[in-house]
Amino acid sequence: MNMSLKKVAMPEQNPQVRARNFEEVTLGYSAEMAVEEAKRCLNCKNKPCVSGCPVGVRIPEFIGQIANGNFEKAYEIITSTNGLPAVCGRVCPQENQCEGKCVRGIKGEPVGIGRLERFAADYMMTQAKAETVKPEPNGHKVAVIGGGPAGLTCAGDLARLGYQVTVFEAFHVAGGVLMYGIPEFRLPKAIVQKEIQTLKDLGVEIMTNMVIGKVLSVDEIMEMGFEAVFIGSGAGLPKFMGIPGEALIGVCSANEYLTRINLMKGYLEDYDTPVIKSKAVAVVGGGNVAMDAARSAMRMGAEHVYIVYRRSEAEMPARLEEVHHAKEEGIEFLTLNNPVKINGGEDGRVKSMECIRMELGEPDESGRRRPVPVENSNYELDVDTVIMALGTSPNPLIRTTTSGLDANKWGCLVVNEEMLTTKEGVYAGGDAVTGAATVILAMGAGKTAAKSIDEYIKTK
Repeated sequence: MNMSLKKVAMPEQNPQVRARNFEEVTLGYSAEMAVEEAKRCLNCKNKPCVSGCPVGVRIPEFIGQIANGNFEKAYEIITSTNGLPAVCGRVCPQENQCEGKCVRGIKGEPVGIGRLERFAADYMMTQAKAETVKPEPNGHKVAVIGGGPAGLTCAGDLARLGYQVTVFEAFHVAGGVLMYGIPEFRLPKAIVQKEIQTLKDLGVEIMTNMVIGKVLSVDEIMEMGFEAVFIGSGAGLPKFMGIPGEALIGVCSANEYLTRINLMKGYLEDYDTPVIKSKAVAVVGGGNVAMDAARSAMRMGAEHVYIVYRRSEAEMPARLEEVHHAKEEGIEFLTLNNPVKINGGEDGRVKSMECIRMELGEPDESGRRRPVPVENSNYELDVDTVIMALGTSPNPLIRTTTSGLDANKWGCLVVNEEMLTTKEGVYAGGDAVTGAATVILAMGAGKTAAKSIDEYIKTK
């Protein structure tokens, strides 16, 4: 038993070096470090950590195996409920999920559950070979729209039950937000593809460049002999502020900026999908996507990068680790500031952004204190690029081309507890239902939907 109050520190690249490259920031545990950290787990009887995991990973069991040096067994336990462990170990908000429930966190730091999950997954990729056993086919076909975390989880769970699953992915490569949204330095793309390959080995067919609503409709998919459809098409439609100057050259959404860099390899010199090369960048927003965009801008060569956020740092929705890493890399935080106008030059390009200082008033419906403008506190921030990271909503393409599919006022698909939409045989989950949320919540929804689809087909 290791009774240290602190986690075993995670090795990282030096901030000055990593701020200018796209290599992974955190370097992962060695076997010795993983065993040491695993020995901090108390193996609690009632397992509070498991209740904080949307996909129900058997946490104390796998950690116990790592503590005993049985890394392959640990991986086997994790993957019995989680098909993307190397991804989750890197990008899950563990601090307010599994680790947030850890008893060790009452007096000291919780057990590094995410770090241990990542270690087990990486170990299997580099040191061992996980055997994929293809299940016996059950003769039923299911279609999955969207190859992101929700769709991949749903597809994997159904494939393990013997279903013939086809994933229809709009982009040229599967992975969804794991490929286009989360930068290479936080989630290497090769790791995402290795985890997707595991699903292909189970028999999942992935069809790319399939924009559902254009190439095929949901009804046409059903006519092709698929007995159920799961929609996990994400939320890729960006939001803007509606302030003057948003049409200027040099203003873009975080979604576009990150997609150009991540999916279209805009960070490599020899690729021909250009990304704005900026000197001074303002990123508007305070979530993980804002941190990703700001840290990517720094790596693309910007001299000054600002996070402009209308509330204080305490209200920021971004992960603490992301905020910490961004500060280490030299990103400047302008909290309690709100843009009111973007100014351009005669060439139609951004030359500055007018902001107003804010103060916190009474709490609003979200429970957070509402920002209120401070009169006559306007000032100009010299920037040549403005990136809006204000959240996203689902693309309307699928719902507008499918009859009988209800959506709420934000354009999110309406589902019941079983993830069933208002159309028979059609299920949905992830950001297409909730709006932009976390990878692991999308995976949890995909898991629930797979279980519901299995029950639906069996009782037909």
